Amino acid sequence: MVRSDYPSLARRGFVLPSRLKNSYDAAGSGRRSRSINAPDSGPTAASITGLNILRRRSHAAVRNNPYAFSAIDRLVSNTIGTGIVPKPKHKQKEIRIAMQQLWDDWGEEADADGVTDIYGLQALSCRAGYESGECFIRIRIRRPEDGLTVPMQLQALESEFVPYDKNELLKNGNRIMAGIEFNPIGQRVAYWMYPSHPGDGRIMPAAASNIPVRVPANQVLHIFEPLRPGQIRGVPVLAPVLAKLTALDEFDDAVLFRQEVSNLFAGFITKPAPEDPVIDPVTGQVVETDQDGFTPMVGLEPGSMQELLPGEEVNFSDPPDAGNTYPDFMRQQLQASAAGAGLPYEVLTGDLRGVNDRVIRVVLNEFRRRIEQRQFGVYVHQLCRPVRAAWLDLAVLSGAIDLPDYNNKRREYLRTRWIPQGWAYIHPLQDVQTKRLEVRAGFKSRSEVALSQGYDTETIDAENQADNERCDQLGLAYDSDARSRDNAGEPTFQGEENKP
Repeated sequence: MVRSDYPSLARRGFVLPSRLKNSYDAAGSGRRSRSINAPDSGPTAASITGLNILRRRSHAAVRNNPYAFSAIDRLVSNTIGTGIVPKPKHKQKEIRIAMQQLWDDWGEEADADGVTDIYGLQALSCRAGYESGECFIRIRIRRPEDGLTVPMQLQALESEFVPYDKNELLKNGNRIMAGIEFNPIGQRVAYWMYPSHPGDGRIMPAAASNIPVRVPANQVLHIFEPLRPGQIRGVPVLAPVLAKLTALDEFDDAVLFRQEVSNLFAGFITKPAPEDPVIDPVTGQVVETDQDGFTPMVGLEPGSMQELLPGEEVNFSDPPDAGNTYPDFMRQQLQASAAGAGLPYEVLTGDLRGVNDRVIRVVLNEFRRRIEQRQFGVYVHQLCRPVRAAWLDLAVLSGAIDLPDYNNKRREYLRTRWIPQGWAYIHPLQDVQTKRLEVRAGFKSRSEVALSQGYDTETIDAENQADNERCDQLGLAYDSDARSRDNAGEPTFQGEENKP
């Protein structure tokens, strides 16, 4: 039988013999692969199975484990930083300025809880996304008499507000999966949410009787990073390393306790059983020993000299130390933990031993590429864009801004460029010189360079213009003025009349 006969035999119900060798070793069932746990769970089942335990353990690790806290904190600071800022792309400058000013004013009022601004909400949702795997943002429409710049606010909700174990088939043909309601064609139409956090029942008695209520999907934003096609709930970023971080923390505590014990060294006085009376050398009297079985304790003080009786010796305990392999072991385990959390080891721990500037540049470039993927693929797409659209609709409806022919030109007004906080220079002088050469060679524009650093070219040009006009009025000349100074700060002369 040749291999070409297999397809026709399979169509007739012929089953290939199981003893055929697998093409991949990892697909085998021998001794090496026997312990591999590989269930055939789908994307939804895999993400919600044990999700509640994962979230609780992730919260506990961030509260108590310094490396877990550092991982989440570094991911948030690099992903959001001071905020992902919108820049309108409308053709008319006056409209761009008006939209930007209105956004800046509203951003200070955006938080429904009143504890932060729009960029603080970005960071808060990002932190919840990394720690819990997801975050929900509820769009709250306000009344005109509330006095807001735009009658809309945002409320950040933890993932526990949407029960992952609520699964139903409704009479209208919709189905609820993991607390999310889908219509027959798979579109999200609603979220079933608790009125209050289910974990606050101990301090808030009303929360103990929570019943999920239906909230339309156009009022809720679901922020999470899907790792598999069809995944509908997020998983904490620390999920692959929670067990390792817990075991490592316990090991580190054990070593710390052992070092504490080793500092409590003790001395033991040993003496032979006396055959003749023992004479005290100071008093000259006979010393009676072991009358009541009590062994006197001799205190140790710094710089003290203790005189012992004849035949007595002092032996000190020899407790174990941390061992020479402790630093290398901890470093290796933390490197694995950093890799599982998506962080460079140096960023997670701050340990820069043996790392030069070229190595750290390579490490940071790879890390930043992954962060930028999350910035635009998750937070700009799932959070920034829909918030901007809802904000602009309500701004026009409430009369906060006048945009001509908005109904027909809505897409033009919504076009926005989102600018994350720029990355810090690794070599400031070399990096600036490189960008300058790229602009002069035409490889990049000034706008592109400014945007990559988190700035807007129009704002920079307006500030430079104002600075130059003020200097001209005051008769000032600085080395930074490119109109009259070269790169070395020397005066440049334009025209015959200006030459000395």
